[in-house]
Amino acid sequence: MLSGLQLADAILQARDDRLALGQLLAHYQPYLQVFAESSIGPRIRRREDASDVVQRTMMEAAEAIPNFRGQTEPEFSAWIHQILRRNVANVVRDHRAAKRDVRQERYPDDAESSAVITWFQPAAHQTTASLRVIRAEAALNLAAALQSLPEDQRSAVRMRHLEGCSLASIAETLGKTPAAVAGLLRRGVQALRTVVRE
Repeated sequence: MLSGLQLADAILQARDDRLALGQLLAHYQPYLQVFAESSIGPRIRRREDASDVVQRTMMEAAEAIPNFRGQTEPEFSAWIHQILRRNVANVVRDHRAAKRDVRQERYPDDAESSAVITWFQPAAHQTTASLRVIRAEAALNLAAALQSLPEDQRSAVRMRHLEGCSLASIAETLGKTPAAVAGLLRRGVQALRTVVRE
């Protein structure tokens, strides 16, 4: 994981150094994956893999990096997040145009410019630059930890804690019993706590 200072350096180097760009994009990949999976939702996810949307986003970011004028983590996060949101919107639009019923999808839209994953509503609005960097680092670390879980645990935790789905809905989507989903959630959250504490 890159620290806040390393992240800022990687952003500055990414325009001229393909290796730095690759490391920067690899650092953001778990965050982009979590956001894409949550934004696309379960209906479209059955037909369109969120990983494809993330890959498309990373390729577009790599091509457009010479035009990126920001220098900070919040600027880079907002920039790459906007590319991802556009790609997600295109996927949703394409599925609607094909007369597929995806009108019930939810699109988390956070106005913050730094990387952020809304797990639970924060108690207070944090506005200082250092707190935004700390929160962005935590979001990137949480996304990486979430991606390290086994697929069923990752899906259950994401659907419950990021998308707000009920146990019954998760059980139906995953083809498992509610008790099995509860076990996946318990083990997934326990594993996340262990990874995040390290």
